[in-house]
Amino acid sequence: MKEHILTPPPSPKPRINGARVFGVRPGSPFLFIVPATGTHPLHYTAEGLPEGLNLDSQTGIITGKVERPGTHVIQIIVSNILGTARRPFRIVVGEEICLTPPMGWNSWYGCSEGISAEKVKAVADAFVKSGLRDHGWTYVNIDDCWQGSRDPKSKALMGNERFPAMQEMCTYVHEQGLKIGIYSTPWIGTYAGFRGSSCEGSDGTYPDCLPEDKRLQPNQIYGRYPGYQSFNAGSVGKHWFFDKDTKAMAEWGIDYIKVDWSPNDVPTTERMSKDLRASGRDLVLSLSNAAPIENAPCLSGLANLWRTGCDIHDTWASISRCFNTVEWLKFQRPGHWNDMDMLQVGMLGAPNCFDAPPKGTQLTPDEQYTQMSMWCLQSNPLLLSCYIDLLDDFTLSLLTNDEVIEVNQDPAGNPAQQVIKAKEFEIWSKPMEDRSLAVGLFNKGDVKADIEITWDVLGLKGEQMVRDLWRQKDLGNYASSFSSMVSFHGVVLLRVESK
Repeated sequence: MKEHILTPPPSPKPRINGARVFGVRPGSPFLFIVPATGTHPLHYTAEGLPEGLNLDSQTGIITGKVERPGTHVIQIIVSNILGTARRPFRIVVGEEICLTPPMGWNSWYGCSEGISAEKVKAVADAFVKSGLRDHGWTYVNIDDCWQGSRDPKSKALMGNERFPAMQEMCTYVHEQGLKIGIYSTPWIGTYAGFRGSSCEGSDGTYPDCLPEDKRLQPNQIYGRYPGYQSFNAGSVGKHWFFDKDTKAMAEWGIDYIKVDWSPNDVPTTERMSKDLRASGRDLVLSLSNAAPIENAPCLSGLANLWRTGCDIHDTWASISRCFNTVEWLKFQRPGHWNDMDMLQVGMLGAPNCFDAPPKGTQLTPDEQYTQMSMWCLQSNPLLLSCYIDLLDDFTLSLLTNDEVIEVNQDPAGNPAQQVIKAKEFEIWSKPMEDRSLAVGLFNKGDVKADIEITWDVLGLKGEQMVRDLWRQKDLGNYASSFSSMVSFHGVVLLRVESK
């Protein structure tokens, strides 16, 4: 796979990467790590930090609380023996959070039913060791299969036998400068057969379920998917415990919650959104799965993320549905993002299995470039679900190209535009905050093809500078158009700006 690597290695000189803006609510815990590359040790400083925040000069982790609303533009400085990098960074203290698409990992396609606290900690360690954290990858998210029984006093769901100390686990992840997410559902049972956030028993019990000797795991009370259907657990129960669950999650230190049910209806989402706001902590709300497009106007105001389709798989047919998302684009904006599901790269496991043996993605290298490029152009969350400790050189290069990631993390959060749609190819563009355009030339066909884009189609006039983002290479100045050979199922990702 080394012959497919396009991303140059990082410079030994300091470079500040990742998001340029961060949102937090007044009085909420603040946690942000400055992602930076360069020869270690690195030294971090900041000018203009608002009162209540502190930056650790050795780790680059910013923590604290800001009590008053407002916008603060600070200067972040990172230095090493070879030089210094400076970059403005905007801290927005207000009602909106999740101002750039989340970047991180989810357990579903890797560990699936075998997820545990120790594996969560191992992923956090791997984020640091692999260098992913230095490029803005920060979320470590637990999917289904963590749930135990309800606490007799608080009635909140507790972790099962593989999650004996939820708060300690969250603290461990936070100490690495990372954030942690978890899974829930408003239904009685989850897709994988564990307890949901409602039930038929007023005391928090689930009377109609598998006997203990029939369960694959002690707390998998409805059996492996689709076992929940046999117990009519795919519905909201008489008694609501989501508020108690999210209160406990906030106390543990959870930062992100994926809520999974279908269809994603507005009244249930409104109820959950209120519970999250009452939890006492900033919790990113991610809706799954396949939100109905007719509900998008309301859901996009209540949630930070919402799934625009069913579960993804590592096939061209599955990822190429990203070309059919035009009707969703108008609903997204900073703090509220369309979600086409997870990146199908690296060594994957299998859903609804207990630690399936890792196997390489079935996507070709060009198809992986296509997925990463389109997810960045459309400001889609970048969530991995592979074995982080088994990243090869190609996959690591795919995930650590900072110029490509900048397209995803651009503070403007502008939706991509489908400027040309043809049978064998498409061209998409995204207006960036600095007034340049990120442009993707996508070959959907089965043979290599020459694809051309003219400046008038992009609304541009005059000579334009063109840069290849995957190769991080200036291609030159072009008077009226640009063309390139593009591999089948592949992409050329460009940055175009006026000379």
